[in-house]
Amino acid sequence: MTGVGSPDTALPCLALDIGASKAECAVVDGDATISRRERIAVGEQGDRLLEGIVDLVGRVRGSLPYRRLGVGCAGPMTRGGEFVSPLNIPAWRDFALRDKLEEALDLRVHVDGDARALALAEGTFGAARDDESYVSMVVSTGIGGAIVLDGRLLDGETGNAGHLGHLNVVPNGRLCACGSYGCLEAEASGRAIEDITGRPSVEADASVRSRCADLVGRAIGTLASVLDFSHCYVAGSVALGFGEEFFERANKSARAMAMMHYSSHVEIRRSPLGADGPLLGAAMVGWRGELS
Repeated sequence: MTGVGSPDTALPCLALDIGASKAECAVVDGDATISRRERIAVGEQGDRLLEGIVDLVGRVRGSLPYRRLGVGCAGPMTRGGEFVSPLNIPAWRDFALRDKLEEALDLRVHVDGDARALALAEGTFGAARDDESYVSMVVSTGIGGAIVLDGRLLDGETGNAGHLGHLNVVPNGRLCACGSYGCLEAEASGRAIEDITGRPSVEADASVRSRCADLVGRAIGTLASVLDFSHCYVAGSVALGFGEEFFERANKSARAMAMMHYSSHVEIRRSPLGADGPLLGAAMVGWRGELS
């Protein structure tokens, strides 16, 4: 693993991923083995989402003596995940997620952004193990990301660095949940595709898929010239579901934008972590949190 921390993975970690559409929990071992995996649908929980998550973690934990929980959650959030405000969970605004989970579960809880968590997993278990600088992106119901430069996950002033879904790709475009217009998330995420077409992203036609890939590539190509990295690893149900044509189109678009000599070879690759990535990332947050 390169630089994004060297956590003690000797002991298993409870891992919880909270996204826009689902919350998933499992036990993760240091060799990336995932067991006791369960999930709930976020939309079905209503105003009892926290209770549903507590029950979920309790079922996975059972009677086993786990003492730490790593959480990857959609953001933004305050540093350390003390308060979270996921754009796709309107009921949670300045929500004291970490403290509420610690109180309800009697566990040490460590929280970070879900896409940032995935970047940690990519650098430990995934394709970025030999990279000192790379970008990790999730193109799913929403779009998130994280940036690793010189072997270090960028935190930023408030711990929210890497919200790549809020790069502007369509000036004066569609209104985003963040309040701006034309953000990548508002134009190319699964939720945006459904809003634009009236159909879920899995039913998107060739032109919609091509546009999504073009916009993702435009964002990554521009960023590569700014930050000087060679690889972007992409996960998420939309990108992976669109298949190899998505990656071919996104790479073509990225290279049309990345015209500096040092960025012209930027490559957008499929994350090999697949559906396990978010849970591996959440476990990395738990292991990393224990270091501090």
